[in-house]
Amino acid sequence: MISKNEPLSMQETLEYIKDSDDRKDLVKFIKSFTKLSEKDARSLRKKLEELNLMKLKNHDIAKVIEILPLDEDDLNKIFTEIRLDEDESKKVLDAIKEFI
Repeated sequence: MISKNEPLSMQETLEYIKDSDDRKDLVKFIKSFTKLSEKDARSLRKKLEELNLMKLKNHDIAKVIEILPLDEDDLNKIFTEIRLDEDESKKVLDAIKEFI
């Protein structure tokens, strides 16, 4: 049963699938593509949400956590409908740098 409809990064999905023995291959597959731990992904999400940037939506935050862009150009490739200004990009990139 779906209790919440919220975009999650791959790291955050591990919380929901880890308990099942029949999904060990899926967990291994996801971990092969992720750079952060589940805990760090949740912390980064919280930090990005606390920035209170109107342009930064939940699905954008999930992509930022998965990709971990290191510069403004890579960061703005995530966004299709908007573009972050220099100050907003700096705030997001500074938050990311704390976790890399």
